[in-house]
Formats: sequence, C-alpha cells, structure tokens
Amino acid sequence: MPLPRWVARFNLYVTNRLLGPLAGRLPGMGVVIHVGRKTRRRYRTPVLIFRRGNRLIIALTYGRESQWVRNVLAEDGCRLETEGRTIGLSHPHLVHDDQRRDMPSFVRFMLGLLNVTDFLELTVAERVRSQ
Repeated sequence: MPLPRWVARFNLYVTNRLLGPLAGRLPGMGVVIHVGRKTRRRYRTPVLIFRRGNRLIIALTYGRESQWVRNVLAEDGCRLETEGRTIGLSHPHLVHDDQRRDMPSFVRFMLGLLNVTDFLELTVAERVRSQ
C-alpha cells in the first residue's frame, strides 16, 4: 500500500508549501498544474519526475486515487513546470509495475520500501513557455 492519506494531507498543507516554489526549478522535480474536475479551479502539485525519452513518469506515492491524478486523467493531460520552464503533457495513463523497471536503482529501492507500484506515464507534448 502506498503512503497513508494523513501523510498526503500533511504534505498538502506543510511540505508542498515549502517545496512548491523550488520544485519547478530543481532537476528531477516539477509542479503539475491541473484543473479540478468539479471546481474547474487550477491546482499545483509538486512531484518527482523521471524522464524516459519523450515520456515522463511520476511515481504515485499516494496511490492512483489521488485527486490530482484523477484530474489529469479526466483532462487528458496537464502542464508541468520543471527546471524553469513549462511543458505540456498529454496522453496520461496509469501503469502498474511491481518491479519499478523505469526507475533508477536507488529510487527503485526506496519505492520498494514504500510499496509503490503505480505510476502515471505521460507524453511530452510541447514546450509551453520559458520563465
């Protein structure tokens, strides 16, 4: 089972507010910009990202039922701020991989300790703008 929901709530109110401003600038991190399914409000969620060619993979440490994941799937994509630029991401799909094959060795080990086996894979669609 992925991390408990209380950890997600803590991160939403504490960690994300601290990391959010940095996540869009640091290598290996990004901020997913997504639209709420019901509210139509724009949200920003810091994530760890792993690039594989024209694909981007995000480990779903809180599981596939996280609201931001459901929003991205419903909209068929999102935008991502990373390393000081914004890119469009499309064609999201969920991947279940018990072996965590697309992850670097150390990350594979850490995700194994957390029992994370679900990932969101997206296609890099376009560079939207520089910041």
